[in-house]
Formats: sequence, structure tokens, C-alpha cells
Amino acid sequence: MHTTLISATDLSAQIDNPHWVILDCRHDLLDASAGKKAYDAAHIPRAKFASLDNQLSGPKLSSNGVFHGRHPLPEKEDFIRILRAWGIDNSTQVIAYDAHGGMFAARLWWMLRWVGHKAVAVLDGGLPAWQAQGLPTTDKAPEAARGSISLGASLVSSVNVGDVLVNLATASRTLVDARAADRFRGENETMDPIGGHIPGAKNRFFKDNLQADGCFKSPQELQAEWSAIVPDASKAIMQCGSGVTACHNLLALEIAGLPGAALYPGSWSEWCAEPARPYVTGDAG
Repeated sequence: MHTTLISATDLSAQIDNPHWVILDCRHDLLDASAGKKAYDAAHIPRAKFASLDNQLSGPKLSSNGVFHGRHPLPEKEDFIRILRAWGIDNSTQVIAYDAHGGMFAARLWWMLRWVGHKAVAVLDGGLPAWQAQGLPTTDKAPEAARGSISLGASLVSSVNVGDVLVNLATASRTLVDARAADRFRGENETMDPIGGHIPGAKNRFFKDNLQADGCFKSPQELQAEWSAIVPDASKAIMQCGSGVTACHNLLALEIAGLPGAALYPGSWSEWCAEPARPYVTGDAG
């Protein structure tokens, strides 16, 4: 069972395994159609497309009209139905990939663990690592299949905006923001019309988890770096712009042998939507 990462070599050896499901999670935060267009042009054989906006996210507004961020989590039963439509059973090995160092694939990794499915891994290095080995791609979509996955006990934890508000007063948990430094400081109006970060947050850009080739750093290196930021992962909260790249930091912590941190799914996009919530600009501290 693969539960964090898988290499392109190991995936290629199982490419025809009917008990494996491969999901292409490519996306562009500034062009919602880019991922599907890239998938249609070329993807790993047998891969199905997973849309961040339509399948890995729920409605932005709750039934009472409250905004919960750009990519809130869907209802668990709705997500289970999507997984079944992808042909996933309780025993299926799921592999997620993108072309962005795991930026979006990690969201799917976390969500499968959220509904109790442990056998899910991210392709280390993504599609570039696959292509670098000269492995094949195709423009043909796989045949539809029906799965029977059931909802299980969650393997991860999450917090809501109320929990983060309480933490402002207690400071009992370490809050880590996965956005790039300019967004964290409030200097990128394209991505964050309201810029800044939650008071007390630390900044760990998700790309800092990667080597120059786009693959994850070694467990030992990740453990050393993350231990300096998060003294106790079980008392940490990961957030970002909308609950996507925060999952990359959660995956890195798992690889490092530092499990237990929670996801704040609403993240900055939910937090800054309410003017009464405090925020700061500039560097942390």
C-alpha cells in the first residue's frame, strides 16, 4: 500500500493494474479551464480527470449565505459519490498527480484520508517526472467504471474559522500559512485582493518542501526543517489561500514522520471575507 508518495517507476509497473485508479489533478488558479484542457491534450494512461472546482470543492456559500472560502470542502457523502463514479472501492490504490509539484494532488490525497481511505499516494514529481523517464501519455479517456467505496472514520482532522479565532487568544496551536511570501505579506493583489495574514501565523511556502527537480525532499530533511517551525505537529493548523496548498504542507509533515496537524479548509479566503476578523501585513512577527 502506498500512503504518501509513489515514484514514476513504481507507478509505471502498475499502470495496467485494475485495482489502481489514477487521477489527474492539474489546475490553474487563474484559469479554471487550463487543467481539463491539459488533460485532454495528454495524460498518464488510464488517468481520470479530477476537477478542483467541481469535484474537490463544495459550494462557496452555505445554505444561509455564509461564504466559506474559494474551495470549501464538499459534504462527505457527495465526495463519496464522486469517488464511486471514478471506480474507487475500499481496497483501491489511488494515485493522484499534477504538474505542479503536488500542489493540487495533495488536496485529493488529504480528502481521501478525510473520508477514511488510506491507500492514496501522490506521484512524486508529477507528470514532469513521468515524462522525464520517457513514459507514455495518451489523449484517450479511460472507460467508465463504478466503485463501491464507503465512508470510513476520518484519518485526518480539520478546524473551522471559530477554532482559529479561539486560537488567537489562546495561542495553543501553531498556525502555518503555505502561501508564497508576497501573498503572506499582503503584496499580491492578483491572488489576494485583501492581502495579509492571520495574526500569529508562520509562513512556510509549500514549494519549500520540494527539491529543484520538483520531487519532495527526503524525510530526514523535511523532519529537520519542519521541527524548527512546528514543535508539536498535533498542535498545529495548516492553512493557505483556500485550503489547497495547505494540504501540501500536511503531506510533507506526514512524509517527515510528523503527523497530526489539522487543516483549516476556509483559510485566508474565508478569513478575510469578514472585515471584523483581524489580520496583519508584512512579515510574521
